[in-house]
Amino acid sequence: MWEEEIIEHHHGKYMYSKSFLLLLLYSSILFAAVLMCASPARSFEVPYPPGQENRVTHSLLDGIFSLLFPWCPLRGDSVSLSATNVPFSDQFLSIWNFDLFVIDGHLVKVNQFVMALLAFFIGLAVLRQIVRLFRERVLPKTTLKPNEAATTAKLLYYFGLVLLLLLPLHIIHIPLTAFAFVGGALAIGVGFGAQNLINNFISGFILMAERPIRVGDVIDIEGTFATVEDIGPRSTRIRTGDNIHVLVPNSSFLEKNIINWTLSDKMVRAHVTVGVAYGSPVRKVEALLLQAVSENERVLKDPKPFVLFKDFGDNSLLFYLYFWVSMDNMTQRLITESDIRFRIDDLFRESGIVIAFPQRDVHLDASKPLELKILRGDEGRE
Repeated sequence: MWEEEIIEHHHGKYMYSKSFLLLLLYSSILFAAVLMCASPARSFEVPYPPGQENRVTHSLLDGIFSLLFPWCPLRGDSVSLSATNVPFSDQFLSIWNFDLFVIDGHLVKVNQFVMALLAFFIGLAVLRQIVRLFRERVLPKTTLKPNEAATTAKLLYYFGLVLLLLLPLHIIHIPLTAFAFVGGALAIGVGFGAQNLINNFISGFILMAERPIRVGDVIDIEGTFATVEDIGPRSTRIRTGDNIHVLVPNSSFLEKNIINWTLSDKMVRAHVTVGVAYGSPVRKVEALLLQAVSENERVLKDPKPFVLFKDFGDNSLLFYLYFWVSMDNMTQRLITESDIRFRIDDLFRESGIVIAFPQRDVHLDASKPLELKILRGDEGRE
């Protein structure tokens, strides 16, 4: 059953890609036809002498062209195509070789423009499939960590995208020097109007290279406790404990103080504060605290937990219990601390140890007794 679902899924993706490419081809030809039909300055000239064309091929092109563009008039003598003896195939070939525009002395024809678009979008689809296969089949066989594998796949995609952007220019035969002036003006405009955007893009590549944060890290950014889910070129997506996704600009991770709980490893220290009443056996309190952490499976055995007799407080004897846990997720430490508090309360109740609470004792000086006088209602009136 699942094999059929997979086949149907891939067949659907194939049909979608095929339909998209056909739509793209038709749109490109339609765009060129609109330009030709709207241009009064040029006429379509038959490139073949009469009687020398392949009549079967031209008849086929005539039918296709009449189905695609039955409304397009001939501009040569302002006569519709249906009223002329010029085959549709010749008109199609004239459109296919029509001169669209000139860039830096390089003439760009319709066929070059259409082929450049097709090459870019087909190449983009192929690039995405290559990156997907690289991520699913090649990277799992390497020794790279999940966050390193994700970064490698992203860099491969961006590198391929840069090459794809150069491919249409190569097909149209336009050198990069043709955009030197435009690039300089664009750089000035971008420098003033998109400083934050460029800053975030550069910060994104720095994050991928230096990796101060990685996918799966548990971080604390300005009081927000979250897990890193994706590092993009402009922003990073994090997920909070309430399952809320937040998009943070990449520059924030380089300009602000970020606490990364899992940068070097997942081992973090947690602690529980306990106050017991004065007169409690402090050594027994220490033993019970260590027993509570030793019974918890989430607490690491190494480093060993320990107890500090912190202070003689105003209302209690203050103890700090320290232990280490593995930060597999953002709630691991909090859940472990809560479980240990529950267990400490049970052990203290069984041993008769009182957990202190704020209280005040009032002592009266018996050497100086206070004189109390009770007045009746009538005696208290003047």
